[in-house]
Amino acid sequence: MTAARELFAEHGVNGVTTQQIAHRADVAIGTLYLYTSTKAELLIMVQNEKFAAAIDSGLAAANAAVGQGVLEPVIVLIRPVVGCVREHIENGRTYLHELVFGDPDEPYRRAGLALCRRLEVGITGLLTRDEHIDAADAATLARVITAIIHISTTATPNLHRSDEAVLTDIRDQILATLAPHHRAA
Repeated sequence: MTAARELFAEHGVNGVTTQQIAHRADVAIGTLYLYTSTKAELLIMVQNEKFAAAIDSGLAAANAAVGQGVLEPVIVLIRPVVGCVREHIENGRTYLHELVFGDPDEPYRRAGLALCRRLEVGITGLLTRDEHIDAADAATLARVITAIIHISTTATPNLHRSDEAVLTDIRDQILATLAPHHRAA
């Protein structure tokens, strides 16, 4: 895990082979495959750890942001998540792609998808603080918001934008998504 983490951080997922990871870890390639069967699974294993820490940090900060409506706590929650995914763009893009399009029964992907669900549930909880958003709508809106996060953090036009610029764009999209609930009230 340490060898994979270091090499992915240094070279990106596409700049590393499983043989290099095994060599850095001082294990035989066969031993490496006892833990994961592909380089993508190694990346997911490494990124899950970072993603979980980002969600923990965001949830703690968002739960402390009481009395600020719902938009700002949602932004506070997703800020470390955006930073995590964009820390190394290639790794973040590959991680999210693998989670969305990979085998959901693979254990590391399943854990990553559970983390995505945890983020979604956290957003849902924040949205239900708004008296104009019922629980069912909050759950649907949370799925929409996580899709916004996914696309905005990984889209090619945003690759060279700063995290703050991407967060501002995400904030504007969330605001537009929530606006109908406030206009209807």
